[in-house]
Amino acid sequence: MSKVDAQRAMREARYAANRIATPRAAAVRGAGVPASQLRPAVAMPQAPPAGPVPSADAGLCGHRNMGGKSCRRPAGHAEKHHRYT
Repeated sequence: MSKVDAQRAMREARYAANRIATPRAAAVRGAGVPASQLRPAVAMPQAPPAGPVPSADAGLCGHRNMGGKSCRRPAGHAEKHHRYT
């Protein structure tokens, strides 16, 4: 058996094990898989609540760039560009 054949066999064995271990696969098959064979669910991290970020400095624009910096110009400024700090 060549190296590539061995890698292919290992990959197929891993896919078969994952297919057995997923709750969806068990539901599709209709067979009851013991809970001991199922992998535990991984909790996804919670995203922070969406909404405006309160600015510590009142009266400033507060527009935020991709890096998280806030605009320091007055609120409602007419300039097209923001000044981030």
